[in-house]
Amino acid sequence: MIDIDVLRGLFLFEKLDEEKLRWLASHGEEREFGAGGTIIRQGEPAEHFVVLIDGEIVMSTETPAGVVTMTPTSQVGVYAGATSAYLGERAPETYAHSLRATKPSRLFVLPARKYGKMVAEWFPMAVHLLDGVRLGGLAQRELIDRRQRLTALGTITAGLTHELNNPAAAAVRAVGELREKIKSARRELADLTEAGIPPERLRALVDLQEGCAESVGNVPARTPLETSDAEDELGDALEAAGVEDAWEIAAPLVSAGFGQEGLEKVRAKIGEEHLAGAVRWLAEAVEISQMLDEVTDATERISTLLASAKQYSQMDRAPYQRVDLRELLDSTLTMFRGKIPPGITVATDYDPELPPLPGYAGELNQVWTNLVHNALDAMAGEGTLTVRTRLEHGTTALIEICDTGPGVPEHLRDRIFEPFFTTKAVGEGTGLGLDISYRIVAGRHGGDLRVESVPGDTRFQVRLPLTEVLSP
Repeated sequence: MIDIDVLRGLFLFEKLDEEKLRWLASHGEEREFGAGGTIIRQGEPAEHFVVLIDGEIVMSTETPAGVVTMTPTSQVGVYAGATSAYLGERAPETYAHSLRATKPSRLFVLPARKYGKMVAEWFPMAVHLLDGVRLGGLAQRELIDRRQRLTALGTITAGLTHELNNPAAAAVRAVGELREKIKSARRELADLTEAGIPPERLRALVDLQEGCAESVGNVPARTPLETSDAEDELGDALEAAGVEDAWEIAAPLVSAGFGQEGLEKVRAKIGEEHLAGAVRWLAEAVEISQMLDEVTDATERISTLLASAKQYSQMDRAPYQRVDLRELLDSTLTMFRGKIPPGITVATDYDPELPPLPGYAGELNQVWTNLVHNALDAMAGEGTLTVRTRLEHGTTALIEICDTGPGVPEHLRDRIFEPFFTTKAVGEGTGLGLDISYRIVAGRHGGDLRVESVPGDTRFQVRLPLTEVLSP
């Protein structure tokens, strides 16, 4: 039996009466461990509750990213082991951590069942309170996690809606103008037919129109002054040929590379009597081609945005698979495009040698979302956001989300990953973005998330293993 005066000297038991101390002494024992000795081992059956009497011990936890070791402690009365045994059947069956003596140490060792019975019988109200706090904390964490995801989703959705609106509006406008141009082109063609243009000349005109349409977008670049001079020159030639509204139709024709040589070609193939109608029809055809290009560009932009949204949300994708980090990061930046202020420049620097890595793509996108959102907030509308990837040591992917904001003060760097800790104003942050990100990176992917910060250069660094680490 352990001396009850030793137990009375431990802060856990100092308020217990003589009878309870004797009960502890009769059911527990004192054990000695040499320096380096293992007291409990993570993953083994949780059979004991241990309290330090003297010496020094260190706690460690094995994670997919490696072993996380706490600072050694010699504080008398610190405890470990089956600390949740009072939950009975709901208590964890194995140790969640390891405990090792760093110096010769003495510990009070109490069987887990006796410890659980003791707490349940001596402190029944405390058991209910502790269980309620535990369950309430888990429920609150789940609720806030869900809220954090919904908040991020709302931010991204607003940006995506804004981005989709621009090409959609451009397509609608172009289609409306296109309808009018097609009507006008039909009337021009009908006028040429009524004017008696021979079929072979009409065929030659169609061939010329196809050539002009193909030239749209392929004309060598000109300066604004060169374009203006070309339009003036063609306008004069058209006016001299008796073409009405010569100055209006000169601009679309010049954009297709049509000049005085083209005018002479039309005159030679179509004839002087049909020249004016033919040139107007060609101009209408060029504008129709330009508007079709606008519609194509707008719809391709919409398709690209939707593809990015699908990539971001990981619809129809296996939850755990090999993923391309460049695709994930680009899709996240695309979702943010409508929310990035004009004063912020976005730069990307991707390592072409970085291979795909195994991971939960949707969860990694949530990490990028949290980090990019924080970077944008830090810069307050002005600065440079840099997204960088690197291959480290051939086994690790490094992803950096960098901003040129004022930086994270040194005294806060150790706390920013704590749950509910936020540097934002009340109502502007839950304090869970970095906590969730850390749990996704470290807990789910066996990686690491840390920050390096000086004023004007803050870097959140995510390291992910290239080998498969599947976490439930």
